[in-house]
Amino acid sequence: MRYIENAMKTYHQFRKETLRNRDISRAYHALGPEFDIIALLIKRRIEKGLSQQEIARRAGTKQSAISRLESGTYNPSAAFLFKIADALDARLTISLRGR
Repeated sequence: MRYIENAMKTYHQFRKETLRNRDISRAYHALGPEFDIIALLIKRRIEKGLSQQEIARRAGTKQSAISRLESGTYNPSAAFLFKIADALDARLTISLRGR
């Protein structure tokens, strides 16, 4: 559990420092929902103590697909996200609300 706390602390420090750059901050916030989903998936995977390879095996995909998803370089389908959620013993909920 200490590893998770240290990893998240390091991530939060990195994020805070990086977002001081206005251009990066604008781009980051424009992609906010995508980053939120990725962060939730990574957090869940780490909490469960699972590797990318194990999630890939459970989801019936390749480790490289999980790596691309977690790095933000892959635009997954909803079906793929549901598979990953299932592999993480989680439920993905999508909602649509008015502004």
